[in-house]
Amino acid sequence: MNLKTSVCILGSGPAGIVLGNILLQNGVDCIVVDRYNREEIYARGRAGAIESTTIALLKKHDLADTILTKGYPHDRCEFRYPDDSFVLEYGKLSDGDVHYFYPQSDLNDDLIQKYLDAGGQILFHHEGIQLTQTDDEIIVECENKNTDTTLKIQANFAAGCDGYHGLARQSVPSDAAKIYTKEYGYRWLAILADAPPASSHTLYGVHPKGFAAYMRRNSHISRYYLQISADDQLADWSDKRVWASLRQRLAKQEWILTEGKIIQKQIMVLRNYVIEPLRYQRLLLAGDAAHIITPMGGKGLNLAVQDAGVLAETLISYYLENHDLSYLDRYSEIRLPYIWRAQEFSYSLLNMVHFPEGSNPEDVYFLHKLSASKLAQLRTSITFAKNFARNYVGIV
Repeated sequence: MNLKTSVCILGSGPAGIVLGNILLQNGVDCIVVDRYNREEIYARGRAGAIESTTIALLKKHDLADTILTKGYPHDRCEFRYPDDSFVLEYGKLSDGDVHYFYPQSDLNDDLIQKYLDAGGQILFHHEGIQLTQTDDEIIVECENKNTDTTLKIQANFAAGCDGYHGLARQSVPSDAAKIYTKEYGYRWLAILADAPPASSHTLYGVHPKGFAAYMRRNSHISRYYLQISADDQLADWSDKRVWASLRQRLAKQEWILTEGKIIQKQIMVLRNYVIEPLRYQRLLLAGDAAHIITPMGGKGLNLAVQDAGVLAETLISYYLENHDLSYLDRYSEIRLPYIWRAQEFSYSLLNMVHFPEGSNPEDVYFLHKLSASKLAQLRTSITFAKNFARNYVGIV
């Protein structure tokens, strides 16, 4: 069986489904392919901090209504130490821009429904197994996981929004791109709990035992993070140990941690990854297929949506104005500076709240003092705090 379309989108996560919605709105036909079914896609969503720049993009394309009605605006975060704490009112520092907290799984499912309601086509449970490019087209070969049959989609372009482990990224030859990576010597334990909000704002715990964080998801679901050893296993972290560590690392006088049933625990390997350029002939990469960023600062979901916005604009202009293929290079040229700014911000914030890595004690303590100086500047330097706030709430 063969299908034809203008753009074949691999993956219906945030990047893929936003891209599909915008293309469809502008008369560019597309087909979305995803190896998972809708219920599995919903279960995979983890993020929830949606930046002002992302909200603006979604509003522009009439995709933000559920966030604005169901999400929770946040304009401050708190840094806690064993003997001190301070609240950073980043909304005021960034001229009123805020985050909205709304679960990625809900946002993604909302956008899938909008796409389907608009007549969009999604092939669930279809896994991409091969990409073949010619001068005139790209062919995406998929396997229907329900029937074990294959399907070929002939397209002008393929948008690789299928994540770090997906077919798209693996289809770029090693000599066609430059890859930049970094991994860390510690991990995060990500915890999702059926528990009331522990605070009205995000909490960052800077503690000798390791970093901890709390982020609200909705009125009854809370997200927590704990820094753990690279050697730790899930079996090492009982629910009792999780709550005890959170109470210790997020401690504040007269504050009580609200506990609940832990519904998910996952060990996260922290890494940074960027591929340049974001285009290989007729294949364009977006979201986690193009870049991985640590969860620090909540940039991953936002970068993916913003990738989709620029990629959609580029493809629409390509068709409307009859450009040649080289015009698609503007996608990389526009997005990579923003991606690197987000990487730098996330890396800097990560190092501000984690004890430095290294085997040389003198180097480690020197880096620790630098990080402590940056945290202090958030309290003492209005210029530093305003710049931090502007980047925290959205890279512009």
